[in-house]
Amino acid sequence: MFTGIIEEVGTLAAARNLGGGRRLTIEARIAPALRPDQSVAINGVCQTVVAVHETTFAVVAVEETLRKTTLGALAAGAPLNLERALQPTGRLDGHFVQGHVDATGMVAAVEKEQTNRLFRIRFDPHFAPYLIPVGSVTLDGISLTVARLGEADLTVAVIPHTYDHTNVSTWTPGTPVNLEFDMIGKYVVRFLAHQVNTQAGPKITADWLREQGF
Repeated sequence: MFTGIIEEVGTLAAARNLGGGRRLTIEARIAPALRPDQSVAINGVCQTVVAVHETTFAVVAVEETLRKTTLGALAAGAPLNLERALQPTGRLDGHFVQGHVDATGMVAAVEKEQTNRLFRIRFDPHFAPYLIPVGSVTLDGISLTVARLGEADLTVAVIPHTYDHTNVSTWTPGTPVNLEFDMIGKYVVRFLAHQVNTQAGPKITADWLREQGF
């Protein structure tokens, strides 16, 4: 579990094909603090550390991960948003992020304002039900707020601190990004869809909500 608050921007030092997967070696200040079998989010993708050296650590992205994320297209030198797993005693400064990427989107437009930058992200409209205005969304591992919402695009307002301390500074129109939608929203949509498609199970109605004290 993660929070979407980026600890560091590391660098992809090397990428090597490993069967249908890919071994990624990442240079980062947090490397000495990591241990094999620990989880780390890389551009929002939860990966397992398989090796640690003095200034680098390595992960292996399998075929399923490469199909659903941007990790397969990364080249050496790419900046990577990094976050270690949330500790139970830590502050939840962003929102609950699993590191389980739902889809990839693409930066459609960038607009600079006086105090922030607006990034419009295009995505498959199939995922629109998982988003709400001013709700949370994870882009390349960054916890952000949906400022504007269309049927096939969303806009986020990025403050200068986030711009300076993540890989957002490299985003231009055409840049692919990893998207993870809010976990609670996904469960709600799934539950309601199941009710519509089946006759079994409890039904959420106005009467039922009143009985529960809502």
